[in-house]
Amino acid sequence: MSTLEHVSHLVPPLFERGAMDHFRKSGETVSIALSPRDNTIAVYASFNVRMEQTAYSQLKERQIYLASAQQAPLSERRVFVTDTSVIFAAVQNLMKEAREQNVELLQRESEMKVVTKLANDYINFCKECCMYASQSIARSEPLQFNAEHYRRLYTCFSLFAVLYLPEPGLEDIPVGDELMEWLNTHFIEPSTQEGDELSSQEQPWEDPAFWPYLTRTSLRGLSKASAFFLGVLSRHPSGYLQSLSQELSPLLTNHPRLHHFSAERDFAVASRRWKDKVKTLRLELDRVPENERDDGFENWWDRFSDIVGILEGRTEVIKKVCVELGADWKEVCAVWGIFVDTRLRRQDLPEVVAQVLDEMPSDPTDREDSVHTSLILGKPRQALSEAAQLDVWLAAHLADLMESIEVIDAESDDAGFTLREHYVLSYAEYLRSDPALWRIAVDYMYSCGEVGAGMADQVLMRIPLHLQSPKDGAAAGEEASRIRSGHLAGVLKDVNETCYEHRREGIRRMVCRIAAHTFIREKEYGLAVSYCTSAEDWPGLGRVIDLVLEEYIEQGPAKFALLVSNIAPSLHNVPMDAETTLRAPAVFLHRLKFAVRFAEFYQRRANGDVQGAAFDVVTMFREEIVPKPWWAVILCDSIELLQYSDTMLFTSADACLLIQKLEEVHIRVAQGGGEDYLAVLSRIVRGGDKHALQRLQVVRLALARYYARCGAIGVGGKSNGWNY
Repeated sequence: MSTLEHVSHLVPPLFERGAMDHFRKSGETVSIALSPRDNTIAVYASFNVRMEQTAYSQLKERQIYLASAQQAPLSERRVFVTDTSVIFAAVQNLMKEAREQNVELLQRESEMKVVTKLANDYINFCKECCMYASQSIARSEPLQFNAEHYRRLYTCFSLFAVLYLPEPGLEDIPVGDELMEWLNTHFIEPSTQEGDELSSQEQPWEDPAFWPYLTRTSLRGLSKASAFFLGVLSRHPSGYLQSLSQELSPLLTNHPRLHHFSAERDFAVASRRWKDKVKTLRLELDRVPENERDDGFENWWDRFSDIVGILEGRTEVIKKVCVELGADWKEVCAVWGIFVDTRLRRQDLPEVVAQVLDEMPSDPTDREDSVHTSLILGKPRQALSEAAQLDVWLAAHLADLMESIEVIDAESDDAGFTLREHYVLSYAEYLRSDPALWRIAVDYMYSCGEVGAGMADQVLMRIPLHLQSPKDGAAAGEEASRIRSGHLAGVLKDVNETCYEHRREGIRRMVCRIAAHTFIREKEYGLAVSYCTSAEDWPGLGRVIDLVLEEYIEQGPAKFALLVSNIAPSLHNVPMDAETTLRAPAVFLHRLKFAVRFAEFYQRRANGDVQGAAFDVVTMFREEIVPKPWWAVILCDSIELLQYSDTMLFTSADACLLIQKLEEVHIRVAQGGGEDYLAVLSRIVRGGDKHALQRLQVVRLALARYYARCGAIGVGGKSNGWNY
């Protein structure tokens, strides 16, 4: 919109006043970028023509302006949206159970009672927030919305509950009492202060505010206040007024109200009898002589006649009195159900309200009044549209309840959204203005079908997990230490729980994959293995294994042994059952088995379990899990075990197996396959294939000596090893 109130300015300005042409000629334009994390917009200057790389080096620094379409919930508003989200979740659980049981809420009284109770919970939260905001107390931060705003939410939600969520079994009873109670609760007239001032006077009828006060209390059904001031009129100098007041008082205090009766029929009978008494009072009032109707301060007869006219249900009198008192269409409609048509039902309200609005139109600039008008006219779509302009929270939660009780239909529009989903997703986008409220935002999104689920998925995949080690060691905190000890904690735990709650296994795996990549950058390979496994990211896990083995090549056995001590438990936890075999490629599993065995080999050797380490060497070769580039490395790492003096660690058959592998390496290298067999060892010795072959000569010598010892002392029985 181009109105002045919607115009925003960049501060400091992007260019000075009058410099627009120069800015355009420079080849620059204004660009924007939307944050995937929240609703923040970055505004900045960029080039709209192609420029040489040298030109970019001459650019001066530019401002980046950050703006948001909505202000993030703060202070009391943050508490409000957080607390009411719990009620919203309860509504979703109720609807989920109803769908699973294939039942309609409107057909089940027990479920409708729950819906009504949850709607009242919303109303009570609005009321409590209004009361809190109205308190004159010291606050740690200013209110984001004042008490008047929450009062409007309170009145709108209350009217919705009165009109659309009556108590089960009471849907078809007259609605007058409930409307009047709603009016007296939210639009208090007359004020207590007025009553106190009048009651303190000896002759209050001389005060110009007396008759308007008495008329208003009679109009609103406030019988105690009316009876009190009618009793005061017993001191009035007019005997006629004294007598009439004594007759009017019991009519007001004994006015039949529906909630006083167990059956509507009894209420109707009592109302007819009461009306007959009002007619009798009218006859007596009309007998008062003309010259006795004024007391010198007021024409009391006209005022008294207005009150009797209200009791008679005369619509012209009620409208006239309401105009004089400054009341609006809402008061006329409530009074209509009390005095004009005591059997007025909810379905009859639109016709009555339409008549009243013709003479007393609502205020189109007042959003609260517009919501009231639409609700009472039976126009829920229009009510939601007006509510969205008042507060998107109101529209979202009204729409959610309206669809659950079938006030609005659940059919999708051309864009694939139902009316409810449109407002709920708008509210979820509002919540995204505060990234910390992502848990609540995605709960609302996941309640909106496939489109909403897709939006929530994107939010979850972009939540900062805060997994990097903090530069300040003191700031690491409990969360970082728990994550690095292998526990789910912090944001990562919350995201995982959210995915589980909403059955988004694919997104959970994606988030685990993102976490694994973060740990890889941090060289936290043990955690990377765990999260790759959880994500079933087999290529990613293969990359972790390659990186760990790369540490052996680059940093040597000592560094590798340290990494192995951290990663081995994670590798042991990798499932190697038939189900995993079906999901993971065979080539990858081959490499994984080697990594696990190689890790065990170094763990045992570092712990002094030389017999176990020797067994690992032989097992790796027998099971043929050692990649060919690593054959030479494993053989070189066996030298220490071959030269172990305390005991013979290999049988003669084991020694023959190692000799066979060594000979195959030499043969393949001689045939030109050095790249396949010596690539890793050449990098370790940092001298190319020549130095790698020299290292293998040491292995050959150690194996020859070991085999000779086997023959001399008969380790492993008679050897048939040379038949390999």
